[in-house]
Amino acid sequence: MLLLGIFFSLLCGQISLAETPEEKGLAIVMEAERRDQGFGDLVSDMVMILRNKNGQESRREMANKVLEVQDDGDKSLSLFRTPRDIRGTALLTFSHKSGDDEQWLYLPALKRVKRINSRNKSGSFVGSEFSYEDISSQEVEEYTYKYLRDEELDGHACTVSEYYPVDAENSGYSRQVVWRDKDEYRIQKVEFYDRKDSLLKTLVLKNYKQYEGKYWRAGEMQMVNHQSGKSTVLLYSMYRFRTGLTENDFNKNSLKRAR
Repeated sequence: MLLLGIFFSLLCGQISLAETPEEKGLAIVMEAERRDQGFGDLVSDMVMILRNKNGQESRREMANKVLEVQDDGDKSLSLFRTPRDIRGTALLTFSHKSGDDEQWLYLPALKRVKRINSRNKSGSFVGSEFSYEDISSQEVEEYTYKYLRDEELDGHACTVSEYYPVDAENSGYSRQVVWRDKDEYRIQKVEFYDRKDSLLKTLVLKNYKQYEGKYWRAGEMQMVNHQSGKSTVLLYSMYRFRTGLTENDFNKNSLKRAR
């Protein structure tokens, strides 16, 4: 019995050692995705605060809708309510597990829908420090992964992993370094590195709340651009799940009629 116990312990150790950093990095993201499956749809309100390098602020208010899509990436619609000069501007995003994401921007002043070229997804979303790439939902298949280490961050025991874009040619980033807490697999911080592998931006997520007894959502996201000195804060509120949204709420016609 003693020999059997020693053999079992050695075997478990070999299995643990056999998991490569790449396998562990993927396993962490797969578990995070599993925990967030089944939310159906959600709507939320958001305030966007833009700060220039001198600390001057401007504010925008938005409404967001998200539809979970089986066997593919989520669909989302973001609509600006204020200020008056961009009121009615809307962004429609179809995220995909494989192939390019699709995005369309409705410009009410021109009364036309503009498609965002996949080669331009690193561009700034309406002057913020979030790019069109950042606004898309992050699908597991869009990256390869590598676990780096465990690390304490603001009182959270976290795993730290690197994400490498599969579509490296069209991504604005060479890699991302992501901190996830071990308890709930929530993203706590992301460092974005540019095409020259220099630190470009840092995203910090705060004030998580749990909804429906399962789904965690951040109440605040702060993106700091280290190269420009600018920052953008997103403040989320009024999360509502399973509101009855359908595919008909997420098409190019819905951009024009969004209110």
